[in-house]
Amino acid sequence: MVKLEAVRIGKSDVAPLMTLIVGPSEETKVIAEEKQEIAARYAERRQFWEGLLAAANTKTPLHSGRSPTKDSWISTGAGKRGIDYNYVILQHDVRVEVWIARGSGQATENKQIFDTLAAKKDEIQAAFGSPELDWQRLEESAACRICAASDIGGYRDPEKWPEIYAWMTDHMIALEKAFRPHINALKI
Repeated sequence: MVKLEAVRIGKSDVAPLMTLIVGPSEETKVIAEEKQEIAARYAERRQFWEGLLAAANTKTPLHSGRSPTKDSWISTGAGKRGIDYNYVILQHDVRVEVWIARGSGQATENKQIFDTLAAKKDEIQAAFGSPELDWQRLEESAACRICAASDIGGYRDPEKWPEIYAWMTDHMIALEKAFRPHINALKI
């Protein structure tokens, strides 16, 4: 809010004097800054995904047809409801994963699927190769995750994006190859 007054200095013409009465609160300024930061993060992720999907589509059709998003992950189905292959990007690290989440109220079924796959852990790991897969049953969650992660860089490291694209794509191909027969064999 601004207060407008007419003032004169000596014999000068009348001029407007505007005085700020109320401006944006500190909370409003903080919210505006947070919105700008979120918008920047979304733009960075979308740009990262554009490059990753372009690189991945030259090596595998697994995520073809997927569009870049503002999210920290891009997924595609693994052929069974509620089981996905995900690319995940954070500020300075990445992962590829099998995500088991068949819906709300399905925690028991998700854990059974995880346990069925975990029973084949040695065979799956041998087919996947390096690095060691991280088997996360996520007891506090309804979902489960099996992933390979790297601190090679993330969406805030654009100078490393070509290297990140190669790592993520190569490991996604290996992940899908290692899990495909076991996921296809699930009786769900």
